[in-house]
Amino acid sequence: MARLNELRMIARVAQMYHVEGQRQADIAGHLRISQATVSRMLKRAQEEEIVRTTVVSPSGTYTELEAELRATFDLPEAIIVECTEDRDSAIMARIGEAAAHFLEATLQSGEIIGVSSWSETILRMVDNIHPMKNGKARCVVQTLGGMGDPTVQIHANQLTTRLAKLTGAEAHLLSAPGVAQSREAKLVLLGDTYVRETMDLFGKVTLSIVGIGAMEPSAMLARSGNVFSSRELADIAEAGGVGDMSLRFFDENGRFVKTPLDDRVIGMTLEEMSHVDRVIALAGGQSKTAAIRGALRTGVIDLLITDRFTAERLVST
Repeated sequence: MARLNELRMIARVAQMYHVEGQRQADIAGHLRISQATVSRMLKRAQEEEIVRTTVVSPSGTYTELEAELRATFDLPEAIIVECTEDRDSAIMARIGEAAAHFLEATLQSGEIIGVSSWSETILRMVDNIHPMKNGKARCVVQTLGGMGDPTVQIHANQLTTRLAKLTGAEAHLLSAPGVAQSREAKLVLLGDTYVRETMDLFGKVTLSIVGIGAMEPSAMLARSGNVFSSRELADIAEAGGVGDMSLRFFDENGRFVKTPLDDRVIGMTLEEMSHVDRVIALAGGQSKTAAIRGALRTGVIDLLITDRFTAERLVST
């Protein structure tokens, strides 16, 4: 009976706190017990399963699918967005909205943000970010060369400078092409003081935001000229490549694919990315499913933001 009497008291305290909405101090005063005792009883109420926590997922969220995605790929975090159409433009828009909200909610003071410059999805994210009044970031670093076709280049530069302005940070542009004409040309470009200063910041990046590319380059990237030729891409595919992050390629098992072409890329390497504290990848769509699967297996990504159609494909094989 002693235990039953104890549990009855615990249940009464739990009811007053969780159902009636009373403060712990008021419960203590009403029952003539200490507030510390109230706190201990509330803890016991959970241990005895008198109080059970139930999380009800709002409509349009995919808690179970996110959990399956995390378990399948040993992924620390996943955000799956609602999307009514399995269409690239619609998917990019929804991912961009979700990524903007997440960045606003989790950006830490003094962060050094690395951002890949030729991602349409990241551009959608920047379009949705609200100006941060007190400015949190220290600087925004462009992690892939931004020079290219002048009609498209403005997107890469604006992406970096706008993100910096919105987060109250200083922008560090990488004033070089994403792909040099040759290894020798790359060495010459790396001799530029400003290029070198920006690349020296790669090792200090605390938050990296990247897109995931399929072997067929996106329309923006193709227009920029920062791509390999069809023959060169075929060589990468022959070596096992299924996709890239910032023009650094990997195979279906997440192993980095190294070819001589890699020596022409001016930007952050996957090895450098693996040392960043938080790497957020934004990607979705039928054409990118194999690339996203390989990217998740690299172990580089800490958070994937994708759509429900892509997530279902990723966990189904």
